Amino acid sequence: MKKTCFFITLLLTFAIGTGLYDPSIVEGKVYKTKDAALKEVFPDADAVEKINVFLGEAEQKKIEAIAKSKLDSRIFTFYTGRKGRDIIGYAIFGSHVVRTKQAVYMVVINPDGSIRQVEILAFYEPEEYLPRKRWFEQFTGKILGDELWPRRGISAVTGATLSVNGITQEVRKILAVFKVMVKEEIKSAISG
Repeated sequence: MKKTCFFITLLLTFAIGTGLYDPSIVEGKVYKTKDAALKEVFPDADAVEKINVFLGEAEQKKIEAIAKSKLDSRIFTFYTGRKGRDIIGYAIFGSHVVRTKQAVYMVVINPDGSIRQVEILAFYEPEEYLPRKRWFEQFTGKILGDELWPRRGISAVTGATLSVNGITQEVRKILAVFKVMVKEEIKSAISG
């Protein structure tokens, strides 16, 4: 037993000392803060305002039916970028568990309900489970519909299946909440 412990200690010491073992690979990484992300997506905004959305049971069921996915929360915060009186876009932040650790994402939505961008802000799994930036670009311009699924309108990624499925599902939920709670509220405020 002592020989085994000694051998493991010696092996780890060698691996760390020679750079063969890099703890940062498994610790994950924060790429961008929320404030930095908001400044980047709304650089010309005069103001960025919060819209807090609280779902009732009926709204939750409606949104889950549209998204074809269960919601983990009934509270959402959208950030609205404004230039003068015009809305230039919406951003929302969320997180989900990929395998055992969190991924933090941002979805930016155009005023018409289409996606401007999807971005990972922090990823705590090994980076090989994270799709490349180019993969995220395929969300641009998409709306909530039957094509917004992996292996339909969204490409699958070998080795990152859980990330691809999870991110796509999160985007669907966000778009459904936006459609039911934010876009409809804006329509009724404009027409009322």
